[in-house]
Amino acid sequence: MTRAYGVKKGKKRKHTEPKYDRETEEEQQVQEEESQQQEQQPEEDELSGIPIAPSELKSDKPKVTFILERASLEVAKVGKTYQLLNSDEHANFLRKNNKNPGDYRPDITHQVLLAILDSPLNKAGRLQAVYIKTEKGVLIEVKPYVRIPRTFKRFCGVMLELLQKLSISAVGKREKLLRTIKNPVTQYLPINSRKIGFSHSSEKVVDMNDYVKTVPTDMDFVFVLGAMAHGKIETDYTDDYISISEYPLSAAYCIGRICGALEGKWKIL
Repeated sequence: MTRAYGVKKGKKRKHTEPKYDRETEEEQQVQEEESQQQEQQPEEDELSGIPIAPSELKSDKPKVTFILERASLEVAKVGKTYQLLNSDEHANFLRKNNKNPGDYRPDITHQVLLAILDSPLNKAGRLQAVYIKTEKGVLIEVKPYVRIPRTFKRFCGVMLELLQKLSISAVGKREKLLRTIKNPVTQYLPINSRKIGFSHSSEKVVDMNDYVKTVPTDMDFVFVLGAMAHGKIETDYTDDYISISEYPLSAAYCIGRICGALEGKWKIL
Protein backbone atom coordinates (compact mmCIF):
# COMPACT_ATOMS: atom_id res chain seq x y z
CA MET A 1 0.00 0.00 0.00
CA THR A 2 1.28 3.45 -0.83
CA ARG A 3 2.11 5.70 2.10
CA ALA A 4 0.06 8.88 2.34
CA TYR A 5 1.88 11.87 0.95
CA GLY A 6 3.45 14.28 3.41
CA VAL A 7 3.68 11.58 6.11
CA LYS A 8 6.70 9.53 7.22
CA LYS A 9 7.05 7.15 10.12
CA GLY A 10 8.65 8.76 13.14
CA LYS A 11 8.92 12.19 11.54
CA LYS A 12 6.74 15.17 10.81
CA ARG A 13 7.54 17.12 7.71
CA LYS A 14 6.61 20.72 7.10
CA HIS A 15 5.55 21.80 3.62
CA THR A 16 5.57 25.36 2.43
CA GLU A 17 3.00 24.50 -0.22
CA PRO A 18 0.84 21.49 -1.15
CA LYS A 19 2.49 18.78 -3.18
CA TYR A 20 1.51 18.42 -6.82
CA ASP A 21 2.20 16.05 -9.66
CA ARG A 22 5.45 16.76 -11.57
CA GLU A 23 7.39 14.94 -14.26
CA THR A 24 10.81 14.55 -12.63
CA GLU A 25 13.56 11.99 -13.06
CA GLU A 26 12.71 10.56 -9.66
CA GLU A 27 9.04 10.13 -10.60
CA GLN A 28 9.92 8.56 -13.93
CA GLN A 29 12.18 6.09 -12.14
CA VAL A 30 9.34 5.17 -9.79
CA GLN A 31 7.00 4.69 -12.76
CA GLU A 32 9.51 2.37 -14.41
CA GLU A 33 9.79 0.33 -11.23
CA GLU A 34 6.00 0.14 -10.92
CA SER A 35 5.72 -0.95 -14.56
CA GLN A 36 8.21 -3.75 -13.94
CA GLN A 37 6.24 -4.86 -10.89
CA GLN A 38 2.96 -4.79 -12.82
CA GLU A 39 4.42 -7.00 -15.53
CA GLN A 40 5.07 -9.65 -12.89
CA GLN A 41 1.52 -9.47 -11.50
CA PRO A 42 -1.50 -11.45 -12.78
CA GLU A 43 -3.52 -9.92 -15.60
CA GLU A 44 -6.42 -8.98 -13.33
CA ASP A 45 -4.15 -6.55 -11.44
CA GLU A 46 -2.74 -4.84 -14.53
CA LEU A 47 -5.81 -2.71 -15.26
CA SER A 48 -5.28 -0.16 -12.51
CA GLY A 49 -6.72 3.33 -12.75
CA ILE A 50 -10.18 4.49 -13.79
CA PRO A 51 -12.04 4.26 -17.12
CA ILE A 52 -12.58 6.91 -19.75
CA ALA A 53 -16.16 7.79 -20.58
CA PRO A 54 -17.10 6.69 -24.11
CA SER A 55 -18.71 10.05 -24.90
CA GLU A 56 -15.44 11.96 -25.31
CA LEU A 57 -15.85 14.69 -27.95
CA LYS A 58 -13.68 17.58 -29.03
CA SER A 59 -15.05 20.97 -29.95
CA ASP A 60 -13.52 24.31 -30.90
CA LYS A 61 -16.64 26.18 -29.77
CA PRO A 62 -16.81 28.20 -26.52
CA LYS A 63 -16.51 26.00 -23.44
CA VAL A 64 -17.11 26.04 -19.72
CA THR A 65 -14.75 25.44 -16.81
CA PHE A 66 -15.89 24.68 -13.26
CA ILE A 67 -13.87 25.46 -10.12
CA LEU A 68 -14.93 23.87 -6.84
CA GLU A 69 -13.53 25.83 -3.93
CA ARG A 70 -13.01 24.64 -0.33
CA ALA A 71 -13.66 20.99 -1.09
CA SER A 72 -13.48 18.70 1.93
CA LEU A 73 -10.93 16.12 0.79
CA GLU A 74 -8.60 15.31 3.66
CA VAL A 75 -6.68 12.13 4.39
CA ALA A 76 -5.85 10.92 7.90
CA LYS A 77 -4.69 7.73 9.56
CA VAL A 78 -7.69 6.18 11.30
CA GLY A 79 -6.65 3.11 13.23
CA LYS A 80 -4.10 1.30 11.10
CA THR A 81 -5.11 2.62 7.69
CA TYR A 82 -5.28 5.94 5.88
CA GLN A 83 -8.79 7.05 4.96
CA LEU A 84 -10.59 9.96 3.35
CA LEU A 85 -12.37 11.65 6.25
CA ASN A 86 -16.15 12.00 6.13
CA SER A 87 -18.75 12.96 8.73
CA ASP A 88 -20.69 9.68 8.57
CA GLU A 89 -17.87 7.21 9.18
CA HIS A 90 -15.41 9.27 11.21
CA ALA A 91 -17.55 11.44 13.50
CA ASN A 92 -16.01 10.06 16.70
CA PHE A 93 -12.46 10.32 15.31
CA LEU A 94 -13.07 13.93 14.29
CA ARG A 95 -14.52 14.91 17.66
CA LYS A 96 -11.57 13.35 19.47
CA ASN A 97 -9.30 15.54 17.36
CA ASN A 98 -11.36 18.69 18.08
CA LYS A 99 -12.75 18.89 14.56
CA ASN A 100 -16.33 19.54 13.52
CA PRO A 101 -17.71 16.47 11.68
CA GLY A 102 -20.04 18.74 9.72
CA ASP A 103 -17.04 20.24 7.94
CA TYR A 104 -15.99 16.91 6.42
CA ARG A 105 -18.35 16.37 3.48
CA PRO A 106 -16.55 14.82 0.49
CA ASP A 107 -19.98 13.63 -0.66
CA ILE A 108 -20.66 17.18 -1.86
CA THR A 109 -17.71 17.03 -4.25
CA HIS A 110 -18.86 13.59 -5.42
CA GLN A 111 -22.39 14.80 -6.16
CA VAL A 112 -21.15 17.88 -8.00
CA LEU A 113 -18.71 15.92 -10.18
CA LEU A 114 -21.44 13.47 -11.19
CA ALA A 115 -23.78 16.35 -12.05
CA ILE A 116 -21.14 18.02 -14.24
CA LEU A 117 -19.75 14.96 -15.98
CA ASP A 118 -23.17 13.38 -16.61
CA SER A 119 -24.59 16.54 -18.21
CA PRO A 120 -25.39 16.83 -21.94
CA LEU A 121 -23.13 19.89 -21.80
CA ASN A 122 -20.13 17.65 -21.15
CA LYS A 123 -21.23 14.94 -23.58
CA ALA A 124 -21.46 17.59 -26.31
CA GLY A 125 -17.77 18.38 -25.79
CA ARG A 126 -18.30 21.81 -24.23
CA LEU A 127 -16.65 21.13 -20.85
CA GLN A 128 -13.06 22.34 -20.71
CA ALA A 129 -12.06 21.02 -17.29
CA VAL A 130 -13.01 20.84 -13.62
CA TYR A 131 -10.64 22.12 -10.93
CA ILE A 132 -11.01 21.25 -7.26
CA LYS A 133 -9.38 23.36 -4.55
CA THR A 134 -9.35 21.60 -1.18
CA GLU A 135 -9.51 23.23 2.25
CA LYS A 136 -5.82 22.36 2.63
CA GLY A 137 -4.93 24.22 -0.58
CA VAL A 138 -4.38 21.21 -2.85
CA LEU A 139 -5.41 21.91 -6.45
CA ILE A 140 -6.80 18.98 -8.47
CA GLU A 141 -7.48 18.82 -12.20
CA VAL A 142 -10.29 16.58 -13.46
CA LYS A 143 -10.40 15.80 -17.18
CA PRO A 144 -13.88 16.10 -18.76
CA TYR A 145 -13.92 12.52 -20.05
CA VAL A 146 -13.10 10.76 -16.79
CA ARG A 147 -15.71 8.35 -15.45
CA ILE A 148 -16.10 9.09 -11.75
CA PRO A 149 -17.23 6.09 -9.61
CA ARG A 150 -20.98 6.11 -9.03
CA THR A 151 -20.83 4.93 -5.42
CA PHE A 152 -19.51 7.15 -2.66
CA LYS A 153 -17.33 4.43 -1.16
CA ARG A 154 -15.47 3.86 -4.42
CA PHE A 155 -15.19 7.62 -4.93
CA CYS A 156 -13.48 7.92 -1.53
CA GLY A 157 -11.06 5.19 -2.59
CA VAL A 158 -10.17 7.08 -5.77
CA MET A 159 -9.66 10.38 -3.94
CA LEU A 160 -7.53 8.66 -1.31
CA GLU A 161 -5.31 7.17 -4.00
CA LEU A 162 -5.11 10.51 -5.81
CA LEU A 163 -3.97 12.40 -2.71
CA GLN A 164 -1.39 9.72 -1.99
CA LYS A 165 -0.01 9.16 -5.49
CA LEU A 166 -0.71 12.71 -6.82
CA SER A 167 -2.22 11.37 -10.06
CA ILE A 168 -4.44 8.59 -11.42
CA SER A 169 -4.15 7.33 -14.98
CA ALA A 170 -6.71 5.83 -17.33
CA VAL A 171 -7.16 2.08 -17.39
CA GLY A 172 -4.40 0.55 -19.50
CA LYS A 173 -3.01 3.97 -20.49
CA ARG A 174 -0.52 6.54 -19.20
CA GLU A 175 -2.90 9.49 -19.63
CA LYS A 176 -3.59 11.16 -16.29
CA LEU A 177 -7.31 11.71 -15.77
CA LEU A 178 -6.97 13.09 -12.25
CA ARG A 179 -3.89 14.86 -10.96
CA THR A 180 -2.77 17.40 -8.41
CA ILE A 181 -1.32 20.52 -10.04
CA LYS A 182 0.49 23.68 -9.05
CA ASN A 183 -1.41 26.70 -7.72
CA PRO A 184 -2.84 29.16 -8.61
CA VAL A 185 -5.79 27.95 -10.65
CA THR A 186 -5.89 31.21 -12.65
CA GLN A 187 -2.91 30.12 -14.79
CA TYR A 188 -5.04 27.36 -16.34
CA LEU A 189 -8.12 29.43 -17.17
CA PRO A 190 -9.04 30.63 -20.69
CA ILE A 191 -7.99 34.20 -21.44
CA ASN A 192 -11.24 35.19 -23.14
CA SER A 193 -13.62 34.11 -20.39
CA ARG A 194 -16.20 35.45 -17.96
CA LYS A 195 -15.37 34.27 -14.42
CA ILE A 196 -18.49 34.03 -12.27
CA GLY A 197 -18.68 33.26 -8.56
CA PHE A 198 -21.82 31.92 -6.84
CA SER A 199 -23.17 32.46 -3.34
CA HIS A 200 -26.61 32.74 -1.79
CA SER A 201 -25.29 35.76 0.15
CA SER A 202 -24.78 37.77 -3.04
CA GLU A 203 -27.15 40.71 -3.41
CA LYS A 204 -27.22 40.19 -7.19
CA VAL A 205 -29.98 37.62 -7.76
CA VAL A 206 -30.36 36.65 -11.42
CA ASP A 207 -32.28 34.30 -13.67
CA MET A 208 -29.54 32.00 -14.97
CA ASN A 209 -31.13 31.59 -18.40
CA ASP A 210 -31.26 35.36 -18.91
CA TYR A 211 -27.80 35.89 -17.42
CA VAL A 212 -25.90 33.58 -19.80
CA LYS A 213 -27.54 35.29 -22.78
CA THR A 214 -25.77 38.55 -21.87
CA VAL A 215 -22.32 36.96 -22.32
CA PRO A 216 -20.84 37.24 -25.87
CA THR A 217 -21.24 34.07 -27.92
CA ASP A 218 -17.47 33.71 -28.48
CA MET A 219 -16.56 33.93 -24.78
CA ASP A 220 -15.80 30.99 -22.49
CA PHE A 221 -17.43 30.60 -19.07
CA VAL A 222 -15.68 29.93 -15.76
CA PHE A 223 -18.00 29.12 -12.84
CA VAL A 224 -16.71 29.14 -9.26
CA LEU A 225 -18.74 27.34 -6.59
CA GLY A 226 -18.21 26.23 -3.01
CA ALA A 227 -18.03 22.49 -2.34
CA MET A 228 -18.56 22.75 1.41
CA ALA A 229 -21.59 22.42 3.68
CA HIS A 230 -21.45 25.91 5.21
CA GLY A 231 -19.85 29.28 4.57
CA LYS A 232 -19.07 31.15 1.40
CA ILE A 233 -16.22 31.33 -1.08
CA GLU A 234 -13.92 34.33 -1.27
CA THR A 235 -11.82 34.68 -4.41
CA ASP A 236 -10.06 37.60 -6.07
CA TYR A 237 -10.21 36.38 -9.66
CA THR A 238 -13.96 36.48 -10.43
CA ASP A 239 -15.50 39.13 -12.67
CA ASP A 240 -18.97 38.79 -11.19
CA TYR A 241 -20.54 37.43 -8.03
CA ILE A 242 -24.15 36.26 -8.27
CA SER A 243 -26.95 34.25 -6.69
CA ILE A 244 -29.36 32.27 -8.86
CA SER A 245 -32.14 31.77 -6.31
CA GLU A 246 -33.79 33.50 -3.38
CA TYR A 247 -33.33 30.23 -1.50
CA PRO A 248 -30.18 28.35 -0.47
CA LEU A 249 -29.34 25.65 -3.02
CA SER A 250 -27.11 22.62 -2.84
CA ALA A 251 -24.02 22.78 -5.04
CA ALA A 252 -25.28 19.86 -7.15
CA TYR A 253 -28.63 21.55 -7.79
CA CYS A 254 -26.84 24.80 -8.63
CA ILE A 255 -24.78 22.88 -11.20
CA GLY A 256 -27.99 21.57 -12.72
CA ARG A 257 -29.30 25.11 -13.25
CA ILE A 258 -26.00 26.30 -14.72
CA CYS A 259 -25.71 23.40 -17.15
CA GLY A 260 -29.36 23.73 -18.16
CA ALA A 261 -28.94 27.44 -18.92
CA LEU A 262 -25.84 26.84 -21.04
CA GLU A 263 -27.46 23.93 -22.86
CA GLY A 264 -30.31 26.26 -23.75
CA LYS A 265 -27.94 29.01 -24.90
CA TRP A 266 -25.87 26.61 -27.01
CA LYS A 267 -28.88 24.57 -28.29
CA ILE A 268 -27.74 21.30 -26.72
CA LEU A 269 -30.60 18.81 -26.39
